[in-house]
Amino acid sequence: MDYAARIDQALQKLHEEGRYRTFIDIERQKGAFPHATWRRTDGTERPVTVWCGNDYLGMGQHPVVLAAMHEAIDATGAGSGGTRNISGTTVYHKRLEAELADLHRKEAALLFTSAYIANDATLSTLPKLFPGLIIYSDELNHASMIEGIRRNGGAKRIFRHNDVAHLREMLEADDPKAPKLIAFESIYSMDGDFGPIEAICDLADEFGALTYIDEVHAVGMYGPRGAGVAERDNLMGRIDIINGTLAKAYGVMGGYIAGTAKMCDAIRSYAPGFIFTTSLPPAVAAGAAASVAHLKTDQALRDAHQTQAKILKTRLKGLGLPLIDHGSHIVPVHVGDPVHCKQLSDMLLEDHGIYVQPINFPTVPRGTERLRFTPSPVHGPREMDALVRALDVLWSHCALNRAELSA
Repeated sequence: MDYAARIDQALQKLHEEGRYRTFIDIERQKGAFPHATWRRTDGTERPVTVWCGNDYLGMGQHPVVLAAMHEAIDATGAGSGGTRNISGTTVYHKRLEAELADLHRKEAALLFTSAYIANDATLSTLPKLFPGLIIYSDELNHASMIEGIRRNGGAKRIFRHNDVAHLREMLEADDPKAPKLIAFESIYSMDGDFGPIEAICDLADEFGALTYIDEVHAVGMYGPRGAGVAERDNLMGRIDIINGTLAKAYGVMGGYIAGTAKMCDAIRSYAPGFIFTTSLPPAVAAGAAASVAHLKTDQALRDAHQTQAKILKTRLKGLGLPLIDHGSHIVPVHVGDPVHCKQLSDMLLEDHGIYVQPINFPTVPRGTERLRFTPSPVHGPREMDALVRALDVLWSHCALNRAELSA
């Protein structure tokens, strides 16, 4: 076999479909984010404004977070030195897990190197704990949840997105005595819509199922202490396992689950994704703990974030752009074609110094390609005006047919 030729074919297919992904080499500027420096392939540099980052609240540059990281790295050095079981558990990891357990009002929390690993490791391990487990998964769940459910070797059911009636049909069709778990998200990141948490919890109670919620795009930003949509809606106590990230609103890195002490202990003891992975650097854990603690009391920052999202959505609607608005902080503008989506992204970057990455298949279904904007409290009026003007010019006057883009 000509392996190199096969690789060329695979890459060429992505180019032909208009969904080949490129990295934009940027350097964030501490204290100035969302402004950054774009290092171009020709060696030149130019300033850009980042509109697609997941540092939703700007906590990646918050003085409280940076001070905690500096203190930890000065005290302990760079890496953790091993897995959690072999010298990789420090006071910083335990402090962070305590902060997370308190955040979600659970007995315990378990830290992973990312929310992807937390989802994958937990969902692939649960059938070991509950033989015969059936997992009911929303069809638009994140890839990490899908992968964990796929790998666990147990039974799975895929219900239509946010379709509680379809979920009920599936639950009714299965053995009442079989252990069950319903896995879903609080906010689906590509459309920004909310999961029907209360209705799913009601079904879980009726059919004796566990509940597993991914709050990755909600923690830090929703609820009176930033614990997520389940906290906002006073439903957190009805969720058995909560998954969250430290890499978005908290501005650092890592993921976790929160639940009962026994549940976290069992996942810790059985999940290869936890057992065999080097733990986060102590400085990262320290920064994350400081961020979680800070956002438990900084409602003003959460309010400012929601205000900025509402302003941007209102202004883009005023331009007549095909905006998807489900009431969350996520602002997706529908393009519907991978080539056009990439062209718009390139023109925003080249002509206006605005960086927003195109979102194409497989992240979203074919025909639903979009530009996904993530406004934050650090995007001020100047940045907002520049984005709106640029989109108005491109949507109205560029070579792309506006009607075609909105189809």
